[in-house]
Amino acid sequence: MKYIVVTGGVLSGIGKGIIASSTGMILKSMGLRVTSIKIDPYLNIDAGTMSPFEHGEVFVLNDGGEVDLDLGNYERFLDVSLGRDNNITTGKIYNLVIQKEREGKYLGKTVQVVPHISEEIQLWIDRVAHTPVDGVNTPDVCVIELGGTVGDIESMPFIEALRQFQFRVGPENFCLMHVSLVPVLGSVGEQKTKPSQQSIRELRALGLSPDFIMCRSSQPLTQDTKKKISLFCHVAPENVIGVHDVSNIYRVPLLLNQHNLPALIAKRLQFQLKVDLPTVPSNNSELVPYWLESWKNMADRMDKVTNDSLNPIRIAMVGKYTGLTDSYLSVIKALEHASMEIDRRMVIDWIEATNLEPNTQNKKDYESAWEMLRGAHGVLIPGGFGSRGIEGMVLAANYARTTGKPFLGICLGMQVAVMEFSRNVMGWANANSEEFEDSVESEPGKRVVVFMPEVSKTHMGATMRLGARDTIFNSTSSKISQLYNIKTVGQAVEERHRHRYEVNPEVVDEIEKAGLQFVGKDTTGIRMEVVELKDHDYYVACQFHPEFKSRPQKPSPPFVGLILACWKQELKKNFGESKLIPVLKKWNLGE
Repeated sequence: MKYIVVTGGVLSGIGKGIIASSTGMILKSMGLRVTSIKIDPYLNIDAGTMSPFEHGEVFVLNDGGEVDLDLGNYERFLDVSLGRDNNITTGKIYNLVIQKEREGKYLGKTVQVVPHISEEIQLWIDRVAHTPVDGVNTPDVCVIELGGTVGDIESMPFIEALRQFQFRVGPENFCLMHVSLVPVLGSVGEQKTKPSQQSIRELRALGLSPDFIMCRSSQPLTQDTKKKISLFCHVAPENVIGVHDVSNIYRVPLLLNQHNLPALIAKRLQFQLKVDLPTVPSNNSELVPYWLESWKNMADRMDKVTNDSLNPIRIAMVGKYTGLTDSYLSVIKALEHASMEIDRRMVIDWIEATNLEPNTQNKKDYESAWEMLRGAHGVLIPGGFGSRGIEGMVLAANYARTTGKPFLGICLGMQVAVMEFSRNVMGWANANSEEFEDSVESEPGKRVVVFMPEVSKTHMGATMRLGARDTIFNSTSSKISQLYNIKTVGQAVEERHRHRYEVNPEVVDEIEKAGLQFVGKDTTGIRMEVVELKDHDYYVACQFHPEFKSRPQKPSPPFVGLILACWKQELKKNFGESKLIPVLKKWNLGE
């Protein structure tokens, strides 16, 4: 087993996750089996209870693990399914050690950070690294990203554990990449190396020496800068890798290949490969080894879509956490994947849901939000928690339903769609969710969304309905079933969930008679999973989160359906639909 550890210096958020994901993707393209671990040095057991404004989205795995968003990057780049144990937190480690102490497994010894915490970290890494990927084959290499910045007090136990781990597995099996910032200051535009020097000096003082220095910069690293970092940081010049800003993140693996990183890693870790490696680095970005060609084609396609000269397809994202776009990272990526699928540029118009409400304090924000909503080709309401902005979301769903604008609701978005339909079509003016009105009365139609009976009301962490579950389709003719390629009634698809509330089963029959069809249900037939409106170009909502399983080359069907419907309406209005026919046929939507 080979281990590649990625650490970061100077400041957080400089791209460790993308560099780790890109390295893993390169190794997988070379024929190696790859797994990944993300270490988060916070005391939370998992990311499930953390604020989206502070931490970004909570990414959900097949086994129900609520983890850091970087694991979403790993899954998208490697096209694998990871588990909750692939995310290590300080809380998980300390919880495990304290449990062992309470059980007397330390035989009365004083429990300390070293050796007990550091030993448990190493055992966890070793166990997860040897866990078969997707339940099939044991990995050849494990890419480990240490979150935060070297020098942070909370990451010290992990640094010490990794220091010990390098001797445990042997130098031929352990490789360290350190990601550092190379800023440009002043009008001269000189690239400054001092932050990298200080960061690596601190890393060495803690017992870890980098094999590769990954230099993040806005512009390509100059030869003088590379030589200076090599001289003062005791790393060979060819192992100082410049990772400058590129047109899209899918170009990062290609950039690393230009710097000959595949051959350098293979040499450092003595890999036995089944592919041919370039003997010299290439400065021509068009030249890639055959095992990276499909990835390059995809990156080129992303650039082509981004630079599309046609007017973009505009999607109004009506959300609660629009102040930090990382709160919806997987939704953004799923929309990107769908836009690549049909070769059309897509632009997200961010709308804070509260700004759509008539009682909003800032009238300019109100007018701007509605202007943006009316100007969009489609509407998307993503997941979320709490009552803030719900009435704005209901208004957005109503606008999409009544004007024929393509609409996709996810999790909370599905519940909002049911509430809107109940109020404005069923005539249940007081239709609402238990989540937003604790004192709901038991009037018919009041509780159209209810708390799931099996979910805890006293504990927040990991108590929701989480992870991969089957959705059984009861229709083959609905748009969403065609997108999922459902051929027979009763066929299932597996998607990931994260929710505490559900559509009230007691009102389903009445709602369906009025035209809102629940075309997908869980395996019991009681819990509603997918809803679709009759006589609408695309009005679909799902209780699950399809964005978590979207991949660059395997886009999520509900998102493809949304983008397709927007394009179809635009073409019908301006150009005719002939350009769309091949794509519609591919996704089983006919002509």
